[in-house]
Parts: sequence; structure tokens; C-alpha cells
Amino acid sequence: MEMIWEKAREVGRLVAQSDEYKAFKRANTQMADDRDLVTRLNRLNELQVSFQRSVEGGSEPPLEEQEEFERLATEVQSSSVYQGYASAQANFDRLMMRIQEEIAKGVEAGEQSRIILPS
Repeated sequence: MEMIWEKAREVGRLVAQSDEYKAFKRANTQMADDRDLVTRLNRLNELQVSFQRSVEGGSEPPLEEQEEFERLATEVQSSSVYQGYASAQANFDRLMMRIQEEIAKGVEAGEQSRIILPS
């Protein structure tokens, strides 16, 4: 089992050195440094929680909150910092999906192998 953990740590080190990870980390830092954007994102989260409570309680969220949510969502999505973050996150997610696909191929190949490795 230790060999699996070693290989996983090695993959983690390689991911941390990838351009996708570095860009995602930079974009995350830029977004965190944008106080106005963080304030808007926090308010969006508060509104989402409020909406969920309203729906669970069998009522519709207040119209003012719905309008505020739409306005804030538009403002956030038009932010170049947020767009950079979303793009970097999408690229990093694609990298991680590709890694998972390659692991799945390795598992499949291991299932078909007749060679028994010592545990």
C-alpha cells in the first residue's frame, strides 16, 4: 500500500508544478485580494442560503432579494478578476479530470494483468 501513497504524493507534486495549478493559485489569490468582489460573493452566498430556507419553508424568496441576487450575479460575472478565476478553475478541473481518466486506465490495465505483484 505504501507504494500507492508514494505514487499519489508524486502525482501531487507534479500537479503543483503544472501551469494549470499555478494559474489557478494566482487567480485565487487575485480574487481573494479583491475586497469588493469578495463582499459581493459573500452576499450572493447569504442570499442563496436565504433562498434555500424560503423554498424549504414552502415560500418564495422576497422579490427584492431576487433582484439583488440577479444584480450581484451579473456584477460578479462581469468582473475580469472573477472571469480569470473561473477560467483558471476550469483549466485546472480539466487537468484533474484527465489525471482521473489516466488512473482509471491504469486500474483497468491492472485488472487485466495476469502478473501478481507482491503486496
